[in-house]
Amino acid sequence: MSGWGVSGLTVRYGRRTALHDVTLDAPAGAVSAVIGGDGAGKTTLLRALAGVVRPAAGTVRSPARRRIGYVAGASGLYDDLTVAENVAFVAAAYGVRGAELEARLAELLERTGLDGIGDRLAGRLSGGMRQKLAFALAMLHRPELLILDEPTTGVDPVSRVDLWRLIAGAAAGGAGVVVSTTYLDEADRAAWVLLLDAGRVIAAGPPEAVAAALPPAAPRSREAAPGSRGLAHASAPPPQASARHVVCRFGRLTAVAGVDLEVRAGEVVGLLGANGAGKTTLIRLLLGLLHPTSGAVRLFGRAPSRATRLRLGYVPQGLGLWEDLSVQENLAFSARAFGSAVPTLDADLEALRDTLVRDLPHGLRRRLAFAAALAHAPELLVLDEPTSGVDPTARALLWESIHGAAQGGAGVLVTTHHLDEAGFCDRLVVMAAGRVVAHGDLAAIVGARKAVAVEAPLWEAAFAALDNAGLPAALVGHTLRVPGGDAARVQAALDAGGVAATLSVVPATFEETFVALARASEAPPAGTTEHSVIERTAQ
Repeated sequence: MSGWGVSGLTVRYGRRTALHDVTLDAPAGAVSAVIGGDGAGKTTLLRALAGVVRPAAGTVRSPARRRIGYVAGASGLYDDLTVAENVAFVAAAYGVRGAELEARLAELLERTGLDGIGDRLAGRLSGGMRQKLAFALAMLHRPELLILDEPTTGVDPVSRVDLWRLIAGAAAGGAGVVVSTTYLDEADRAAWVLLLDAGRVIAAGPPEAVAAALPPAAPRSREAAPGSRGLAHASAPPPQASARHVVCRFGRLTAVAGVDLEVRAGEVVGLLGANGAGKTTLIRLLLGLLHPTSGAVRLFGRAPSRATRLRLGYVPQGLGLWEDLSVQENLAFSARAFGSAVPTLDADLEALRDTLVRDLPHGLRRRLAFAAALAHAPELLVLDEPTSGVDPTARALLWESIHGAAQGGAGVLVTTHHLDEAGFCDRLVVMAAGRVVAHGDLAAIVGARKAVAVEAPLWEAAFAALDNAGLPAALVGHTLRVPGGDAARVQAALDAGGVAATLSVVPATFEETFVALARASEAPPAGTTEHSVIERTAQ
């Protein structure tokens, strides 16, 4: 390959080697992905490519800094400035002004769906909106090299799809694009993948070649415990958690609108939805932390109470750990609260038993939160996005723990933004706009939905033709996928653009199905306003 990249790159911070002999090509018009966990060296590699870090050895091939677009992991926005003020600051830095700025800004804000919110503070935007704004700012000066450090971590699945469409558009426009990520399924979207561990290259090549070096996924099927998988006969035990026609309103905002949900012993139920769908509100209702406006909630057949909560384990999005206490102190506190023994730690956590939680890597924090939630052998395990931002190996270990709890008889309710984890669940409940829009197993939800796969000698030309026709195309390596299965419309768009391509109608993925369900429910629920929907999404 030719173009931008690094060769034989070694980076040291004092006596610590952060990268050793790393090579990555980032050719123009292609997407290259860097995958790895905490401390793998992803950010250091991207910072070296951006010219921010000086290598100890090796070479870096990148354009002048003014021709680079760079989005750091924290998005780099000024939270106390409005969207318009953030744009003005970046435009001045890159010398983009006048009619050029107006035209470019209008194009980018329309593409990102951010037009009309210029007076909103950046700190009040949702995670997905923030990342889209950061992308727009990085592309404002039409960079030759676009560097994105984990742009989709913590972003809901619908926004992830939108971001990847923007990334594909940047590559189609001729930029070399380098993306770091912890999401395994995102490797399939790139033309080239680099897998890092502890600063060293584990594997490099096309996605299919690197897949063999990735850690094994959690099992997609397992023997269910008695009473699992929604058995409805008379001998089935009562659900450990259930909601019946539950409604929850906050003033004029309806966050949960008539939801039914059950979790039985031994089953893993996946609760999925974009930001603002109502998942976390529903969980808080089930736990008794919120009271429903109408409908009924039951834990172990009774109204939620302190007594019923002693029988469950809960890992919230924020993990619920005390950051100024050590690993051992956190476990001791949790054990005393539940009246259980302090659990035995695994080797990694045992070695850090006296370390403050705030000094732990993200993956180990997750494992500690799991250990605390499982210590008292709960009958119900409630997990709110437990694998967000976790590297592939740690994700596999966490899912082993989830399935182990279910096989021991616990019911499990888990929310996730990793749609590939839907296959690890016995049953799925998909929410959108506060309502359940689909439920059942993975195959039942996808059903007969289709997509159109597009193979073209120049995928960039095909992408542009489909984009001009208003057809959302997702890039997977060098193949494009258009949801919906309307091959005639896709062919017409390609013909209008003068693009020759081979089309095939293929089964839809769960991601494509999920996005279609979410998009179909985007109209605000009764009693909401556009402003309240944006505020809800920002929470």
